[in-house]
Parts: sequence; C-alpha cells; structure tokens
Amino acid sequence: MNPAPSIVFFTTASGAGYGLLFWLGVLRPLGLMSAWPGFALLALGLALLLITAGLLSSLLHLGRPERAWRALSQWRSSWLSREGVAAVATYAPAGLFGLALVFGWPAIGTLAGLLAAAGAAATVWCTAMIYASLKPIRQWHQELVAPGYLLFSAFSGAALLAALSGFAGRPTVPALLAVALGVASLLLKRRYWQVIDAPAPADAPTIESATGLGRIGRTRPLDPPHTEQNWLLREMGFRLARKHRDRLRPLALTGFAAAAALTLAALPIGGALGAGLLVLGAVAALLGLLVERWLMFAEATHTATLYYTGEG
Repeated sequence: MNPAPSIVFFTTASGAGYGLLFWLGVLRPLGLMSAWPGFALLALGLALLLITAGLLSSLLHLGRPERAWRALSQWRSSWLSREGVAAVATYAPAGLFGLALVFGWPAIGTLAGLLAAAGAAATVWCTAMIYASLKPIRQWHQELVAPGYLLFSAFSGAALLAALSGFAGRPTVPALLAVALGVASLLLKRRYWQVIDAPAPADAPTIESATGLGRIGRTRPLDPPHTEQNWLLREMGFRLARKHRDRLRPLALTGFAAAAALTLAALPIGGALGAGLLVLGAVAALLGLLVERWLMFAEATHTATLYYTGEG
C-alpha cells in the first residue's frame, strides 16, 4: 500500500496525542502525576494539538476534503465513520477537563478526565479497526493489528507525559509505564513481522483464485489490465524493496529500545539531566513509531495487485 506521508503523520501524531490524553485522564485522578493544574493544562494542550494536527493531516489524503463531514453519517457500518464520531465526541470531555483545571472543579475534572481517556481509547480502537477489518490485505487482517495500535498509542503517550513530568516533578509512574510499554511494543512488533513473513496460508488468494482460472492450471498475466498508472496502482501497488525493509525494521525497533533505555536511565539521575534524557526518550519513541507506521503501509499487499503482478 502507498505509505502517504499524511496518513503516516496522522496515525503517529494522533496516536501519541490520544495516548497522552488517556494517561492524563487516568493518572491525575489517582494522584500519580504532578498535581499542579498548570502542568495538566500544558499536557492537555499538547495532547489536543497532536490530535488536531493528526486529524487535519488525514484530510490531505482525501480527494475531496471538504466532504469529509459526510463520513460521520455512516457510523453504523463504517469504522472510518466511527473513528470520526469518536474523535469529535472526545473533544467535549477534553474541553470540560480543561475548564475544570482552570476553574478548580476537582470532581468535574475527575469525571471529565476519565471520559476523555475512554474517548481516546475508543478513537484509537476505531482507527485500528479501519485497517484490521480489511480482508483483502492479509498483513492488516490479523489479530495483532488492533492491539498494536492501542499499545503504540499508550507507549508514545506515556513517553510524552514522562518527558513533560521531568520538568514538573513526579515522572516516576509515567516513566515506568513508558519503559514497560516500550518493551512490549518491541516484542509485539517483532511478533507481527514474524507472522506476516510466514508463508501465506493454503487458502490465501492467488491469481488463480482471483481470476477463476485455477482449474486449467498455473496462471500468469500476459499484459497489465491498464496501459498507464491509475489510482489503484498508486494506492495499492506500492512496491517495497527487500533491502529497504531490512534496513528500516531495525530502525523502528531501535527507536523503541532507545526510548525505554533512555527513560529508565533518567529515573535515578533526576534533575535537568534526567529531564533531558526523558525528552530524548520521547523523541526516540516518536521516531521509531514514524518508521513503524511507514512500514505498516509499505509492507501491506492488496489482493487487487494479483491482477497486475500475479503476486498478492
């Protein structure tokens, strides 16, 4: 599939923003982060900035961005529509959370924070299911994709919250969460690549089954269905060279490992140096996720390409 920069940025930025919003809404009521309202407002502002920037960038991938609002009406059958509804709905408790922080409404702030956290998790799940529900793409239609989206969002959000907490005090809990989730992200991604690298199952689509010509023997295309580049080939016929894949996969894992290592190293150090290490850890996490997101699209193969290359 075509790894469009707008979608790569959207899934990375909004995922990190929703992860930050989730941990902010959960950890503040539990008293596991800085109690200073100004810190919570700063974290909330960063979360909403990342979420909004990501959502706006996703519109760049649409042929008619001005019609994006119509997608909200199909929530009964479309995960894309459910994602949009959940994303818009999450702004309400997040905004109320911010007002509660400004005016000192602790009870309302607790409720609004928890609702915002639930909305963040629901939105990320809907985003994940857009891809996990697509049966023609075997790399996405499998059980690790949706949990992976939630895990990566939680990981990047915890890393960002730890980085902010390094300057405001009490970074221990978000930092430990970032370390644990970073290790879990590394392990899950390695397992995901093992699954998609395994030989395709016997019932996987082939050019013979796609064309219905398997009964007469092995099938191969003589001429392409189209004489020039079209939308289908641009979006679903992207070819990733093996050498690039072999270089980029370790980079993504290195980002996860570096984020966990830097965050863990920052805890006993503390002070300005510790805060700097936490910031570097958050940057490493986001860079690793940018590479991972690019690969998520570039390594996916659509069944439609069987008609063009004979390979799905």
